[in-house]
Amino acid sequence: MWVRSTMTYRASFLLAVFGNAAITILDFAAIFIMFTHVDALGGFSLPEIGLLYGSSSTSLGLANLLLGTTDRIGTRIRDGSLDTMLVRPVPVLAQVAADRFALRRCGRIGQGLGVLVWAVVVLDVDWTVGKALWVPVMVLGGAVIFGAVMVAGAAFQFAAGDAAEVVNSFTYGGCTMLEYPPTVFAKELLRGVTFVVPLAFVNWLPALHVLGRPDPLGLPGWVAYLSPLVALAVCVPASLAWRAGLRSYRSTGS
Repeated sequence: MWVRSTMTYRASFLLAVFGNAAITILDFAAIFIMFTHVDALGGFSLPEIGLLYGSSSTSLGLANLLLGTTDRIGTRIRDGSLDTMLVRPVPVLAQVAADRFALRRCGRIGQGLGVLVWAVVVLDVDWTVGKALWVPVMVLGGAVIFGAVMVAGAAFQFAAGDAAEVVNSFTYGGCTMLEYPPTVFAKELLRGVTFVVPLAFVNWLPALHVLGRPDPLGLPGWVAYLSPLVALAVCVPASLAWRAGLRSYRSTGS
């Protein structure tokens, strides 16, 4: 229904997609301008950072397209409109994800993919079949991790009332952090995003394997291959948190 509604005004839709892509590309434009003054950032070249940027931006774009509307759950909890979803014979999470589905978010996906493809083409990497296949696995695994964070954040809003910006600090904020090489961050932060909120598995660890670079924390090389498993593993606590939040919902009483 929301897609049909959006496509009713196709010129407006195309402008919204273009605007969405143009806004997100400003992040990479800032990185590009930075490299007009330096040759490397944290030991990484511009194409290498392009790989990080493109993969994280595409992963977040996919997760945002499918689950981005979960940040509106706080509004539905406050006004009691979540009640209408509970009486329908469809999973509540599916309804929340489909609520006001915004196809214009494809703009971020397209822009991220563009940078990612450019980086893969110009990178000075000895590409093998395994490394080539690992790039889409990295992107899809990252999308699952970001999606799990969004679902967990939606569950948190059952207790907090409205914590959309808290969730955004882990999703949009995490994506911005992952666009830069891990070597520019303190090791305490790297440990946090590796062992607590595993955002490092979105692209840092898989990308280091593709680039043939060592991990700043000294982790063994096989850890990079855990990215798909970590993506599936984080879905478990996110699912449990969502179920717990849904069971705790008591409506507004009106």
